[in-house]
Amino acid sequence: MKITILDKDSDAEDEIIVKCSHLSPDILRLLNSFKAGKDKLFFSTPSEIVVVSPEEIYYFESVDNNVFAYTKDSVYESKSKLYQLENSLLSRDFIRVNKAVVLNINKITRLVPAFGGRFEAVLKNGYKIIISRMYLPLLKEKLGM
Repeated sequence: MKITILDKDSDAEDEIIVKCSHLSPDILRLLNSFKAGKDKLFFSTPSEIVVVSPEEIYYFESVDNNVFAYTKDSVYESKSKLYQLENSLLSRDFIRVNKAVVLNINKITRLVPAFGGRFEAVLKNGYKIIISRMYLPLLKEKLGM
């Protein structure tokens, strides 16, 4: 991959041009990271609005048409749908690991084989998340395995 940086006039708008034969997952991840910037997530509780950095999130889980964000010590209800969070956090290290969970792979301490060809991700806070067979190849690719 070749990267070229050019100086511009001070009054010209910053511009990023991508030349490629096809949009590979790496290029899409890079483009999404430019778009995402330093986004924060906002969650409402009965008494306040909480601002959380995506890096603090361990995983998102969909339960009975509600989506919850799990941090080390707290759980917040999200107004977004799981697929929306998955798409918006694509450039960060989040990946869908089963039908109901989008997981922050930076929070995994180990992967343990489970029944039926599935794996169990043990997270830094001790939580355990089942990784379905369907999503396992994508997780292995993202982890570089």
